[in-house]
Amino acid sequence: MFPQARDVRVIRIESVGARRGPAPEAQSLYADLAPPQPRPVEKVPSAPAFDGGGRPTKRDRRKFDQVRRDLLE
Repeated sequence: MFPQARDVRVIRIESVGARRGPAPEAQSLYADLAPPQPRPVEKVPSAPAFDGGGRPTKRDRRKFDQVRRDLLE
């Protein structure tokens, strides 16, 4: 039994491999006793926008940098 992401997997080791090999070969060495249950799809929050206009332009970036410099002085 071991955690994997947000699930806990239960496996039975059938055999020990002699070498490190490809995934299909490794999968033949164990039996999955409790396959993962399907999880509900999580809603991913959208990326924050710059003044509702998406990514700032080079001109907007220069203005922002100038305002920051003025505040630091």
